[in-house]
Amino acid sequence: MTFAISLTINRTQHDIVLDDPRVTLLDLLRERLYLTGTKKGCDRGQCGACTILVDGRRINSCLALAVSHDGADLLTIEGVAEGDTLHPVQRAFIAHDGFQCGFCTPGQIMSAIGLIREAQAGDDPERIRENMSGNLCRCGAYLGITEAVCAAQREMAAADAGEPA
Repeated sequence: MTFAISLTINRTQHDIVLDDPRVTLLDLLRERLYLTGTKKGCDRGQCGACTILVDGRRINSCLALAVSHDGADLLTIEGVAEGDTLHPVQRAFIAHDGFQCGFCTPGQIMSAIGLIREAQAGDDPERIRENMSGNLCRCGAYLGITEAVCAAQREMAAADAGEPA
């Protein structure tokens, strides 16, 4: 038995036939579509390395069955930049040393983008830390990550208000 699903991934339509209903979004992205920026960390929903946005909301793609998301709009780390122009969150991670080894960085960035889009970031570092707590960094770059999210949130809010950053 096969299952046909349609997903919009990084603004591109994909019609996919699954031969196993147990395929997760993470495995579909990495193994079938070769979008390897989304990382497989724990494969149990505990580390956040696989965070993507589905219909604008943050999810752990290792826990999400692909067949359950037919018709969904997915955004992965590969779709965040616009050509050579980095997303404000990506720029902020660079400016504030929000990474060390880089393994968790795609999930951290996707979680930060979702957090800002959900209007949950605010300008309180403790609130950001709490809302990003599902994304683990084994290197301990949490200070830089928090500073990056604060800076990106300010930049994006200023851009939305039509103010210079």
